[in-house]
Amino acid sequence: MTHEQLRDFDIEKFQEDLISWFEAHKRDLPWRENKDPYRVWVSEIMLQQTRVDTVIPYFQAFMRHFPTIDALAEAEEEKVLKAWEGLGYYSRVRNLQTAVREVKEHYGGQVPATKEEISKLKGVGPYTAGAILSIAYGKPEPAVDGNVMRVLSRILLIEDDIAKAKTRKIFEGILYELISKENPSFFNQGLMELGALVCTPTSPGCLLCPVREHCRAYEAGMQSSLPVKAKKQKPKHKQIAALILRNEEGKVLIQRRPDTGLLAKLWQFPNEETTSLEKEKEELIHYFRKTFNLTVKIGAHVQTVEHIFSHLIWNIHVYEGMIVDGMVQEEDGVKWVSRQEIEDYPFPVSHQKIIAANV
Repeated sequence: MTHEQLRDFDIEKFQEDLISWFEAHKRDLPWRENKDPYRVWVSEIMLQQTRVDTVIPYFQAFMRHFPTIDALAEAEEEKVLKAWEGLGYYSRVRNLQTAVREVKEHYGGQVPATKEEISKLKGVGPYTAGAILSIAYGKPEPAVDGNVMRVLSRILLIEDDIAKAKTRKIFEGILYELISKENPSFFNQGLMELGALVCTPTSPGCLLCPVREHCRAYEAGMQSSLPVKAKKQKPKHKQIAALILRNEEGKVLIQRRPDTGLLAKLWQFPNEETTSLEKEKEELIHYFRKTFNLTVKIGAHVQTVEHIFSHLIWNIHVYEGMIVDGMVQEEDGVKWVSRQEIEDYPFPVSHQKIIAANV
């Protein structure tokens, strides 16, 4: 059954124009050196919510540390988190390591080549499954992300809200029909590349577009008003006070975050969400008494760090402090570390800034 959006659309010519352009203009990216499904998988996980230029050095370093499925499966989680430090969205790499261990245990270390099997792996959604299957295994599976939906919404003049899950299903259905069966790898990569280089979110480069003659939005003068996407809610602000607490040896106290939730299992300087600027020192003192059974003296304010998540903004006021009474019991989640030792622990970006300025 032909999708309504593909009626009177020259599918073969579109495929030919897109793939020819990709062959001639594709960027030289490290994960394109071969079709190793593990490398494709790692790159696709890294590229979620992250720019290509940012990913390149991380990918190269990650592959040096963990060049094979076995290497990543057997690695200590803390070393894996350290290699990911700064990329954000850390649940991505925790899920990746869990899934890689599943592949080693259940599939003999070979990334599954069927949609049914690969989709069962932790953290592998429809987009990642489609990308691996098409790029590494040459299977005609769609890989639909926001980038691809933007391109196709313009080419086919689709005005459905791409923020809705049902719209993604519409694009997946269309792509099963539109994708090249002979070269699904270059077709999917071509759509991604087109969105990255030409059919950009603002000011699309229509005069340079290799598939402009197929583009209904361009013909209608609507390319800049598509895709339709509902506005996100404004992120919430959180006021946080953090303390750099030093002992007599000059070491600083660090604390491991919980095993679940935001930035799980990363390390941080002890901190507390506060209710107001006026009360934050008092609330920080109370937090140390309650959590560590310590009486601390809060010294100078040394830094303010703002960190923006997709749904949240942290405003962290950083203080120096000293112990007045009590002793820290070192355990799994609490350690005194030197400037050299702190380099071995994975920290979120916000706390890396604190280290750079104060430790």
